Amino acid sequence: MGTDKQVSPQTTIRVRDLQMRYGEKDVLKSVNFEAKRGEVVVLLGPNGAGKSTTIEILEGFRMRSAGEVEILGQDPAHGNEQWRARIGVVLQSWRDHSRWRVRELLDHLGKYYEPYSTAERKRPLDTDTLIGLVGLQEQSNQMLASLSGGQRRRMDVAIGLIGNPELLFLDEPTVGFDPKARRDFHDVIHGLSDLEDTTILLTTHDLDEAEKLGDRIIILAGGTIVADGSADQLAREASSKAEVRWTQGRKRHVHPTSDATAYVRKLLADNPTGISELEVRHASLEDTYMTIVQQHELPQPTPQQTKGGKS
Repeated sequence: MGTDKQVSPQTTIRVRDLQMRYGEKDVLKSVNFEAKRGEVVVLLGPNGAGKSTTIEILEGFRMRSAGEVEILGQDPAHGNEQWRARIGVVLQSWRDHSRWRVRELLDHLGKYYEPYSTAERKRPLDTDTLIGLVGLQEQSNQMLASLSGGQRRRMDVAIGLIGNPELLFLDEPTVGFDPKARRDFHDVIHGLSDLEDTTILLTTHDLDEAEKLGDRIIILAGGTIVADGSADQLAREASSKAEVRWTQGRKRHVHPTSDATAYVRKLLADNPTGISELEVRHASLEDTYMTIVQQHELPQPTPQQTKGGKS
């Protein structure tokens, strides 16, 4: 098709007017977005917004009702084994293979990817390298049934990475991780994106994690995308105001302003001494997310209500 030829080779995910209906319910109404090679995209939204449905369609596990989807140059509804070998999937929970040992299972799964290795991208990843990458060196010879919840989650990530994917789907990847494991995982994600040029699409309810990992944040609400941009871009769009905080003497001051730079300059000019603990605070991703979602989840007024009439 003509439109396909115009897609950049750097485009890993291309979604146009994606729609999904269950009976009379429209779960996805008109979803449009793209993701580039090496980009980390975080998909946020309240429960029931359509995040899992979107991911399952992109992975090729669910048929869509309408729209165009192109993943690594192919429609996932018709993806073959060669196409599937190029993607990795980390499900929200997976408790299979409990009688395998960590190293044995990764060695076994890795063999399925050997026929799809290329000069540009070697498959599978080396098992020892992968075990080190997810921090399971001490558990490499343990049965999966004996792993803790956090260690089992690291194994889930390792299984998703064994084929050295060009595109990685992560569904709530750090559930059960302790702070160190979460920090180590973030390092893995940054490394895959920066060094391996892996495109990563992940869902999470941890907004701090989304802010740290995401090159772009996509917010779904009511079955459609209501915001798309970096955390800073979304914060500026959701609120033009910042808070300037400072201490003078023993008194703490907070002042909202739409021009923090000008306000701080005037503050320091008017008070050349005595100002300490000066801080400019912009809206966090959590503030931004709540503002955007609430705007789109509140009932919309009817035309009669807009005109002041009775409903």
